[in-house]
Amino acid sequence: KLDKASKDQVGAQLLALHELLSENNPEAVVIPVSATERVQLEELNQVIVDHLPEGPKFYPDDHVTDEAQAERIAELIREAALSGLKNELPHSVAVEVDEMLPSQERPGVLDVHAVLYLERPGQKRIIEGKDGRRFTRIVGTARKEIIQLLGQNVYLDLRIKVLKNWQSDPKMLGRLGF
Repeated sequence: KLDKASKDQVGAQLLALHELLSENNPEAVVIPVSATERVQLEELNQVIVDHLPEGPKFYPDDHVTDEAQAERIAELIREAALSGLKNELPHSVAVEVDEMLPSQERPGVLDVHAVLYLERPGQKRIIEGKDGRRFTRIVGTARKEIIQLLGQNVYLDLRIKVLKNWQSDPKMLGRLGF
């Protein structure tokens, strides 16, 4: 921890450590870091990357995640809904993507229909925000993230439903991916 010691102390300790490590491993690398001051973190990262063996490929190059596309979209919508909230809703929000279809009216646009489930009417008011502004922001943010994920234009039709005690219903939990 560079931020807690003098330069002389750090130098002496580094020399002693390097000598000790070099006895067993002549290729040992010692990098002093300070995470709080962000000192030499990139150097540490590069040394780690250089020394780690490359592992086997588990997925093709074009796969970003093993999650199904609809599940990833639901998660993006949920993240947008929870963004900016402290602890008001985190475990009471679930999203289900009903359907994703090419738009009949707008060529090249994907229509995504989804439902945001909440447990109480008061939570609905939190999500909607004053004059629906928060909900509009949620839809806009989620839409941008979905466009970035899919690489195509998206129309997001998001509805809010209050479903009391959905977290206690095993069927509903399964349907929502929990």
